[in-house]
Amino acid sequence: MKKIRYVHLNLLLLLLPLINLQFPTISLAQDYDEPKKDDTPPPGLVHCNGVYMSYSSGGREKLYPRTTNATAQAWSFKSTAMIVNTGIEEVKGWQMFVGFHHREIIVSATGAVSSDGDFPVDATNGTTFIGSPNTDLKTSILTAGDYTQISTNIEITGTVFGGKGTATPMPKTIKLTNDGWQCPAATSKGDTMQVCCKRNPKFKAKEKLKTKFMPRQHGDLNIIYDVLQAYASSYMAQVTIDNTSPLGRLDHWNLTWEWMRGEFIYSMRGAYAAEKNTLECLSSKAGQFYGDLDFSQVANCQKKPIIKDLPAERKDDNITGKLPFCCKNGTLLPTHMDPSKSKAIFQLQVYKVPPDQNRTAFFPPRNWKIDGIVNPQYKCGPPIRVDATPFPDPSGLQATTYAIASWQVICNITKPKPKAARCCVSFSAFYNDSAIPCNTCACGCKDIDTDTCNANARPLLLPPDTLLVPFDNRTLKAKVWAKQKHMAVPKKLPCPDNCGISLNWHLNSDYGNGWSARVTLFNWGNNAVEDWFGALDLGKAGLGYENIYSFNGSRIPPKNQTIFFQGLPGMNYLIGITNGTNPARDPQIPGKMQSVISFKKKNLGSLNIIGGDGFPKRVFFNGEECELPKYFPKKSSGKRLSSIRFLPSILLAITTFLAITDRFLTGV
Repeated sequence: MKKIRYVHLNLLLLLLPLINLQFPTISLAQDYDEPKKDDTPPPGLVHCNGVYMSYSSGGREKLYPRTTNATAQAWSFKSTAMIVNTGIEEVKGWQMFVGFHHREIIVSATGAVSSDGDFPVDATNGTTFIGSPNTDLKTSILTAGDYTQISTNIEITGTVFGGKGTATPMPKTIKLTNDGWQCPAATSKGDTMQVCCKRNPKFKAKEKLKTKFMPRQHGDLNIIYDVLQAYASSYMAQVTIDNTSPLGRLDHWNLTWEWMRGEFIYSMRGAYAAEKNTLECLSSKAGQFYGDLDFSQVANCQKKPIIKDLPAERKDDNITGKLPFCCKNGTLLPTHMDPSKSKAIFQLQVYKVPPDQNRTAFFPPRNWKIDGIVNPQYKCGPPIRVDATPFPDPSGLQATTYAIASWQVICNITKPKPKAARCCVSFSAFYNDSAIPCNTCACGCKDIDTDTCNANARPLLLPPDTLLVPFDNRTLKAKVWAKQKHMAVPKKLPCPDNCGISLNWHLNSDYGNGWSARVTLFNWGNNAVEDWFGALDLGKAGLGYENIYSFNGSRIPPKNQTIFFQGLPGMNYLIGITNGTNPARDPQIPGKMQSVISFKKKNLGSLNIIGGDGFPKRVFFNGEECELPKYFPKKSSGKRLSSIRFLPSILLAITTFLAITDRFLTGV
């Protein structure tokens, strides 16, 4: 029996070479000669002494809805961006700009966030990626070439419009936007783009204190998230909101963020959560871990809490108040209006869940958003770790204490999209009988039946006094005025502007060494506006600002071309709309305030006041940029004259009157 087994074994060994010749893919043992993957770095990376960046596009797939219009067809795409520090200097807070230009929408990105806010991000004009969580790029020398510390790969998923085939369109450029770095034009080959950026030898950085983390940045609204006390399962945090923009403002602010690791707010001081739902706590991971906790006393368990400022009457409350800069009912004003109202502070006790049960595990919330009522729209970036915030010692001694950890969130004012403003402007002038009203649907037409009006039509010209009348009461006057002026009236009339606040800019006069205008504010809403302010960007003509007579006015540095104005003390209250004398017959009357503004022309070169220099380039109300008309009043060919043309006659009459009076008094 054993002999037979040896024969079979010997026969198998003889046949193995033949089997391998006939079936070379069959192997009875491990193949140690399997070809290795090519880990050779790209030539651009090898020869770069600085910061190497690349962008590689993948394929794309057609999305729904399918359309025959190639430029309107949406496609999903995937791409990979890479940034590597190949130099001898650490790059802190790296920022990589990708010049998208095909109406891309970035849906997600691994290893980075966008400086333009939360995903999805409109990257039509490109976007800047910021490292998260790897914000800094260390050197290969100090990390022994550890790629996890010297580089970041960004896996990008998004949507793109237009194009042909399955190839994803490439961006225009990629570059490092950190101060002191310069990048040549990126080179492209196939579906890959690369560039090597180097230190600018001529760049002289401002002397700054050395910091362990990112230096603090400047924005329109600065938010600091400080950890003040730390425990194994919880920590005390303080949120400070600073309004640093001369035109920034928030009324009844709402702040929201997103917890990323199951945290919840146990208690708050200086602010409160808009919703409190105990069931959300009990059904969460926190409810399972903290089984003996009374969640009826918990402030908020939402993943995305909405936080509001406390009213002024809670300022001295022993439990929820007694914090500096708290409890102003959500009002944040520019510093030059009222420094005490330019900052807000609140504190919160944050409870953590496993695996973050240690004293050094801190993860600030992400996706910050803040808004208010009739205020500018803010776009917030991600929280960036900065050096710990210093505080005066609470004992009163001349000592400094520091937060355990600090993060900064920068929020900047964005320009409203067309037909998405919250205020609008109308134009009128001394040389034209007609006023140009606010643009159609300037503040949107979402709640309007556009079957009965045209949302895209140009507004009808009006007699100036009609600007005082609500839109619903203007139709007849507009039709009569059009008939008098021989202007066509469309069958489908334009829709209203739908703005709660409007401003009228009336060019009042234009003479040799100066000119004047009148600004009128209208409040079409039911609620009064307190501590209001406005701003007018007049370009070069604004340098000649002389005075605003019924308001407080000043120029905003450094350009001094924008005029800031607000109500005088005791007159900073813009009332809401009220009923007419006879509500059954008379239209409602908006709240109204107005003032004349005078300007000089000296040392400003040539100014064409009537041709456009006498009209604002941008207008703001309470920080919100208002939508402007698309054209200026034209100089009328009629006989309507400027009041300035009567000036010589008026001066002659005054002189004669004074002469007669003087003679009469002399005779007496």
